[in-house]
Amino acid sequence: MANHASARKRHRQSLKIKASNHSARSRIRTLIRSCREAVTAGDADHARRSLAAASTALAKAASKGILHHRNAARRTSRLAKQVDTLAR
Repeated sequence: MANHASARKRHRQSLKIKASNHSARSRIRTLIRSCREAVTAGDADHARRSLAAASTALAKAASKGILHHRNAARRTSRLAKQVDTLAR
């Protein structure tokens, strides 16, 4: 455990940041799952709406450093490709 006041504060901050990052990652996983379920169900309208929400959340997570920007781009691209299969 930290002994200096600044180290204690840094530890408290790291716990808050960890909780926030965990929440954001969990939300992203839920949005991606929702989009994939809509694709497998064949619901194009719901899939497009889910894709928009998921891509927004991924971009926001990338801008805040929760995810690497290329990781977010890759996930968005793969989801978009899956949603595009419904249009055909």
